[in-house]
Amino acid sequence: MGLGIFANVNQLLNEEIVFALAEAIGVAIAKEEDEVVEKIQKATSEEDAAKEKLRPPVVTLMGHVDHGKTSLLDSIRSTDVAGREKGFITQHIGAYSVDIPGKGHVTFLDTPGHEAFTAMRARGADVTDIVVLVVAGDDGVMPQTIEAIHHAREAKCPIIVAINKCDLPAANPQQVMSGLQKHDLMPEEWGGKTICVKVSAKTGKGVPELLEMLLLQSEVMELKANPDCPAVGTVVESHLSKGSGPVATVIVRKGTLHHGDMVVAGPYMGRVRVMKNDKGKTLQKAGPAYAVELSGLNGVPEAGEKLYAVEDEKTAKRITEQRMLEIRERQMRGATRHMSLESLYSKISEGIFKELKLIVKGDTQGSVEALAQSLEKLSTDKCRLHVIHGAVGGINESDVMLAAASDALVIGFHVKADPKAMTMAEKEGVDIRFYGIIYDAVEKIRKAMEGILEPELEEVAEGKAQIRQIFKSSKVGTIGGARVVKGRLLRQRNVRLVRNNVVVFEGKFSSLKHFKDDVKEVAEGHECGISLAGFNDLREGDIVETYRIDKIAATL
Repeated sequence: MGLGIFANVNQLLNEEIVFALAEAIGVAIAKEEDEVVEKIQKATSEEDAAKEKLRPPVVTLMGHVDHGKTSLLDSIRSTDVAGREKGFITQHIGAYSVDIPGKGHVTFLDTPGHEAFTAMRARGADVTDIVVLVVAGDDGVMPQTIEAIHHAREAKCPIIVAINKCDLPAANPQQVMSGLQKHDLMPEEWGGKTICVKVSAKTGKGVPELLEMLLLQSEVMELKANPDCPAVGTVVESHLSKGSGPVATVIVRKGTLHHGDMVVAGPYMGRVRVMKNDKGKTLQKAGPAYAVELSGLNGVPEAGEKLYAVEDEKTAKRITEQRMLEIRERQMRGATRHMSLESLYSKISEGIFKELKLIVKGDTQGSVEALAQSLEKLSTDKCRLHVIHGAVGGINESDVMLAAASDALVIGFHVKADPKAMTMAEKEGVDIRFYGIIYDAVEKIRKAMEGILEPELEEVAEGKAQIRQIFKSSKVGTIGGARVVKGRLLRQRNVRLVRNNVVVFEGKFSSLKHFKDDVKEVAEGHECGISLAGFNDLREGDIVETYRIDKIAATL
């Protein structure tokens, strides 16, 4: 209790606590390594190097909404004629394998875009070898396409571009290539290194060439794995099935997974009862880079968890107990902090931090570019600043996921974060900073790097209201009929108006009314009339926030 840990008699304690406790009561402890658990958890590949053989590539398709990712996946799947039965309905299991007769094999990850891809990376699972960027020939490079490029680059995955919808008269592949060139993806046709394949998911044109390019790229990468050791895999997707219980889709990373193997995934364990491929066919074994759906675990593991085949139930129990302990500790400690401005200087001085990664979101493209360029100029010999993603719009979940996966700071310039993104940032321990002046943002980061960060001015949100109706008044101007959805609105506080996560006004109330009375505050759940000093462009759906500024000491 003196150490701030409340544990009962049967509770497992981690090493750190045990050693601190032993020191406090004057007991000497000799640590005995649990070699089996250590070896399995680390899953080192040194001993496998001599036994490694070439393995198929694992490919993820990414791109903008409606650019034809799913249609292209369906078209690729239908090329696998040899593996299909007539009238057989293909089961969607999140990952599937395609055999290319006489040429090889490719495993595709069917994820809902870069969010799922990055969520897995944030949990330490880099399963993808190659990213196929799908761009519609009639639409070109769009905001989500740019996001996908940044996410793939940060994961250090080679990118192959599939220019889709080339059968449409409006398709303009040259324009697409020109858009890609602006983001440092120079097409091979133009003397660059990026492979661009013109395809049509509708007619199937170009799909065989795309598969060939994927095989060629994997040959160049020389992807290898040892097929003769206990299996190590990654959970891609999992769910609870009425008939089979917990079901997990797994990509085998190395070794061979057999029917009947005892496996561990996160805090769960079990024996592989049923193992199927994406066609629904029952398998007895699965080698490296193959995707399987298996049942037999005693719980539903998270996507991104490592799956290990172990010798026996006793070993499995030891590992799951250790995992449960780690999870419990994490929950007790709260989120593991990622990079923050306060910890920046100490990390640079210790010499353990060489690069500060930033994600910049702003209200206009001009301000994003200006801020990104100003920040990158702060780079020194000890620490390089690198903006890994910059875009227009509010801070969303995708930005927080990328920050968590890359250990980056998120900077919002004249924009806000949506509630889901704020909740996720709190959970993942991601530092988000908001600024209204470019100079201010640059100065804060420069001071953090030099270790002279002054007391922080922290903004404390007090109330939030949504405008439901607009009234016009000849005396006052525009009045917003609003309902307080969170906290309370205080008449004297600073106020801002947010529209689509972008701040459009900051200032003060000119009046705050409850029915016809002027009031000092309005509580949650109540309705009120709002007018803002010097601002008349109120619209339905706008969010009005009140906040105060507190001074807090900067911790370094």
